Amino acid sequence: MKPFPEHRIRLLNRKEIRTDGGYVLYWMTANRRLHYNFALQRAVQWARSLGKPLLILEALRCDTRWASDRSHAFLLQGMNQHRRELEGSAVGYFPFVEKKPGEGKGLLQHLANHAATVIADDSPAFIFPAMLKRAASLCPVPLEAVDSCGLVPLQAPNKAFHRAVDFRRYCQKELEGHLQLRPLRRPLPGSGLPPFKRLPAGTRKRWPQATAGLLSAKTTNLQSLPLDHEVTPLPAIGGEKEARKRWRRFMKQDLDHYGEPNKHLLEEVHSGLSPYLHFGHLSSHEIIQDLYRRAGGFPDSFPTANRGSVHGWWGLPEAWERFLDQVITWRELGFQFHHRFENAESYESVPVWARRSLAKHQKDRRSALYSLETLEAAETGSKLWNAMQRQLITEGRIHGYLRMLWGKQLLAWFQEPEQAFEALVHLNNRFALDGRDPNSYSGISWCFGRFDRPWGPERPIYGNVRYMNEAGAGRKFHLAPYLDRFV
Repeated sequence: MKPFPEHRIRLLNRKEIRTDGGYVLYWMTANRRLHYNFALQRAVQWARSLGKPLLILEALRCDTRWASDRSHAFLLQGMNQHRRELEGSAVGYFPFVEKKPGEGKGLLQHLANHAATVIADDSPAFIFPAMLKRAASLCPVPLEAVDSCGLVPLQAPNKAFHRAVDFRRYCQKELEGHLQLRPLRRPLPGSGLPPFKRLPAGTRKRWPQATAGLLSAKTTNLQSLPLDHEVTPLPAIGGEKEARKRWRRFMKQDLDHYGEPNKHLLEEVHSGLSPYLHFGHLSSHEIIQDLYRRAGGFPDSFPTANRGSVHGWWGLPEAWERFLDQVITWRELGFQFHHRFENAESYESVPVWARRSLAKHQKDRRSALYSLETLEAAETGSKLWNAMQRQLITEGRIHGYLRMLWGKQLLAWFQEPEQAFEALVHLNNRFALDGRDPNSYSGISWCFGRFDRPWGPERPIYGNVRYMNEAGAGRKFHLAPYLDRFV
């Protein structure tokens, strides 16, 4: 086979390839796209090498924490697009959607029993590490987990990063080499694979294939599933096609003004791409390709200086570089942290200095203490916080700056910082369309001190953790229109 970026492959078991297997199985879970996908590219490579057809399994569980109509609709719409795109092609596609908890149990093993080898998406977050670990013990053939999470392979750095500036320095030193090994734009067309003919006997009887009606994500179909129906779908449509459309519209219309100061909260310039990146409908490699294509091509070489600054290294306009700092530096910093630390989604991931400082002020008097139910309903004594929570409920996101204030406020409303952390995780993951993502946990834990430094003077409740308040937001923005919209 042709060389493949070795840092992106993890062999999870030591089984032998079955030369009599009927196909190569690609288990699509974290990076749900047909373009710029290293895992799909690897599956095609194996299928071509073995002379086997390719079967893609894309399944959706209903028993994951915070599963809702909102997240399910977005995922189903992407699956429906895959169904249409692959219909009539040489590639087999099996979409499966659980209608009750545990209904999909045994499906992967059943398909792996008839496969030559299995390729899966690698991801360090949410349920994916546990899923991969269990799958490795069940698969009777080799299981490779392939990383297509970002520009920097998860396994490439030999150290952890605790500050964005340190990860920027790493990228400015090493990223040029990784960019030489970009994924194919379209791994499937022209692959020359033999056509996939049929699923193993008994597959559809035990695990019925998701119908076009279910994949359409209509409200009536969602209501039949055991989900959180109070968190309703948003106007944004899921899937790779919509992701690409939204990205290119943003690139042409708004990118040049990204990050510019704007006192009007309702006029925030944001890409809206976070959910598409979260569910793997869009790759950061595609973003980079498009940006440099628009700029006239990749440079012959990047600067050798690695100062860790936001601007200058990419050789692009400042607004574009501000955007890339969010998409590459901050997003992939979260993935790297998850890859290195198993407790990345818990309060224990907060730096020791911050936990000690917050513990020192744990008994400080709070002006109010609120239950999780009160917070969910946006019924606190703060009009601004309630407005931020209502934006999250109705739009699945919060204004970028206000999101930090929204998170930090919970430290003042819980006696124990661990409870504040858990409440923030719940609120974010339940309502945010991009919840349960490494980047989400980066933002949440930043409110408690991760990726930050101690600040002085020491304050009540917050100690040396960076402090933000509503008065500061009032000086920075015109709040009245925002409050009128969401209160």
